[in-house]
Amino acid sequence: MAEAAPLYDTYSRAPLRFERGEGVWLITETGERYLDFGAGVAVTSVGHGHPHVVGALKEQAEKVWHLSNIYEIAGQERFAKRLTDATFADKVFFTNSGAEALECAIKTARRYQYSKGHPERFHIITFEGAFHGRTLATIAAGGQEKYLEGFGPKTPGFDQVPFGDIEAVRAAITDATAGILIEPVQGEGGIRPATTEFMKALRQLCDEKGLLLILDEVQTGVGRTGKLFAHEWSGVTPDLMAVAKGIGGGFPLGACLATAEAASGMKAGTHGSTYGGNPLAMAVGNAVLDVVLEEGFLQHVNDVALVFRQGLASLKDRFPDVIEDIRGEGLMLGVKAAVPSAELLQAIRASNLLAIPAGDNVIRLLPPLVVTADEAREGLARLERAAESVRAKAKKTA
Repeated sequence: MAEAAPLYDTYSRAPLRFERGEGVWLITETGERYLDFGAGVAVTSVGHGHPHVVGALKEQAEKVWHLSNIYEIAGQERFAKRLTDATFADKVFFTNSGAEALECAIKTARRYQYSKGHPERFHIITFEGAFHGRTLATIAAGGQEKYLEGFGPKTPGFDQVPFGDIEAVRAAITDATAGILIEPVQGEGGIRPATTEFMKALRQLCDEKGLLLILDEVQTGVGRTGKLFAHEWSGVTPDLMAVAKGIGGGFPLGACLATAEAASGMKAGTHGSTYGGNPLAMAVGNAVLDVVLEEGFLQHVNDVALVFRQGLASLKDRFPDVIEDIRGEGLMLGVKAAVPSAELLQAIRASNLLAIPAGDNVIRLLPPLVVTADEAREGLARLERAAESVRAKAKKTA
């Protein structure tokens, strides 16, 4: 009898073991090369082993790893200043993950209303199809039954409405509402962008009702959609924003960004983190920003995204029996399958291409933002081979 694995059985893992990465490539222990269009679920924003980022981590690792926020931490103020200079925000709280950044945003919104004399305002309006993390609060915010099941009563204070339905949002606002939380593009939900009109209507509603607009840009941020943050496409600015994934380029790092007004209730002792903003994370985060804020970087993302969109549109036209639709912004792309998405994903992996499943029968393509046009074309060629394989298999079983 085989010995039981010592790990929790919470993951259904692909039988692949990667030993190292180079740019947009991952190499297995046996030397097989895979084109990585998953980027660790939109995390390795500047690719694997980026020399500037690796150098920053090595340099800091030889100085000090951990201090805790009892002390001032080198790199925190510089990183926060660069983030506030580049965004709507005045204040930053550093975390280790996207879920923690969302928890901070939720607590900040509730505390804001409390500090203004409205302790009854603690509800947050969220949207069907959303994914905000795996903590008890963030699974309640996401509202998906598959993540809530078996964990006891749903954490109160989250009211879900259909994505994109402004009248449903308006109807859901009560005297207990503190804010509205939305992903500008739903990632896990199937690469579903909110329209500019909807984003503007949410901003207007928040202004009218004294609510805070909270954006989850954990997956969409740091250049993923071709702007530094996805909300910039709509011209709408939030009061609070959760960021993670690409901001650390693979190192665990998140941040909650806020206007001075939104953060005004967060006084000394109201929130904290042992590891958040540690020296290693700050060194890496600053190095990632060096790359992403470099002149021409975001233009490169948009240029390569155009290559992807044209190639994917061609594949959709030629394989309508396999690919139903193409979605997304920048290098946050979704292929809605006309067959079970798991079947197409298996064929993609067999072509030594890595992609990420999502809801609504969608497969996400989330390559590192440093991907070249030639690498994009190589990925499209592998996707074409996968589509041909799925088609051939369907003909055999027909």
